[in-house]
Amino acid sequence: MLADLAPHPGSGALASRSSSERLQLWGGWLGAAAACLALPLLLSSDSAVGVLCIIGVWVAFALSYNILLGQTGLLSFGHAIFFGLGGFCAIHVMNVVADAKLPIPLPLIPLVGGLGGLVFGVLFGSLASKRGGTIFAMISFGLGELVSSIAPILNRFFGGETGITTDRSTLYPLWGITFGPQIQVYYLIVAWCFITAGAIFFIARTPFGQIMRAVRENPERIEFIGCSTRKVRFLAFCLAAFFAGVAGALAAINFEIMTTSNVGGNQSAMVVLMTYIGGTGYFVGPIIGAILISLMQLLLSDVTAGWQMYLGLIFVIVVMYVPGGVASLFDPHAASARALRSPRSLLLVIPLLLAVAGAVLLVELGYQIGLKSSEGPDRTIFGVTFNSLSLGPWLAGVACLAIGLFGLRYGSLKPASRAGAATAGAQHA
Repeated sequence: MLADLAPHPGSGALASRSSSERLQLWGGWLGAAAACLALPLLLSSDSAVGVLCIIGVWVAFALSYNILLGQTGLLSFGHAIFFGLGGFCAIHVMNVVADAKLPIPLPLIPLVGGLGGLVFGVLFGSLASKRGGTIFAMISFGLGELVSSIAPILNRFFGGETGITTDRSTLYPLWGITFGPQIQVYYLIVAWCFITAGAIFFIARTPFGQIMRAVRENPERIEFIGCSTRKVRFLAFCLAAFFAGVAGALAAINFEIMTTSNVGGNQSAMVVLMTYIGGTGYFVGPIIGAILISLMQLLLSDVTAGWQMYLGLIFVIVVMYVPGGVASLFDPHAASARALRSPRSLLLVIPLLLAVAGAVLLVELGYQIGLKSSEGPDRTIFGVTFNSLSLGPWLAGVACLAIGLFGLRYGSLKPASRAGAATAGAQHA
């Protein structure tokens, strides 16, 4: 799928490669569909299927956010309000449908969430889309804080501290499917993820998608040709809100509960991290980021209390060394991928491992002294028990981190320039 997003040297090369690229593109979509269908058969536990459902929700949410950040160049800090509001609209409709016994099946509920997100997208977008850049980011942040602060007050809609609950199995069964078992919900989420991904993929290749990328690259020139950048930002904002509402409805179906935390700043920050770490300049970037961050949040949180610290460190590393995101490592045209294929990159394995070991040691020792002080000073890391109150483990951590960073600095892995970070992956969108 990355082949469709790679830069092309000219129209002649494009014509000669179009058929092969179409085959690669359709092969990527069919391969992804086959993998999604087969995963529950390979993972027999219900908990694993539950993890896959959560990943699917985050994938749809991250794809919706990339319409703003990757396509239009709009950095939003309040995108979770459409995710949460769409989910609340969906869960209220589910309760009404179940009480009235209306013949509306569960697979149509994500449309309700999408329409709910679209309504609020039109409302808030008319204000936020007036300006771009930093002003847009600040307006979106203010709108997010406004909604999250009002949510605990409007108990009838948001349910207060307990939230709003529902029972998805009480809705009208479609072909006898009640969506009570988690595996049925998984395939519903997968279906809507592919609908969302396909729609966003198609929109990105329409003339409007080209205009969105033009607004991202040079809004002044777009104004000169007679196109209103405000209208483009507004339409992109509404589209992103619609698909975020679909993701929120999928979350309501999966968890059968929506709380005020779903419209909070943590949700907005998480989707920014997912999209940027995965790669905003690539269609598959948000998908990769959603999978990585979801696995870290669900699996690593059971191992260490400092998983959020590691998430922050990964974000810093991506910003400094891989500005195109993780997806750029699989793009043969990206500078980060070329550097990774270089024989000199093998020389960086040892300093990289030393830096990681030192960082992990320092983080875990710090959390043992702070949050886990009641459990005693001992902490087992890498199969070795360390005393967090002793000076030796701290010096070892600092030494490993310093030596590792020195090796990376004076090897071949150096932070990307500001210009490279700003343009990395832009032509792949």
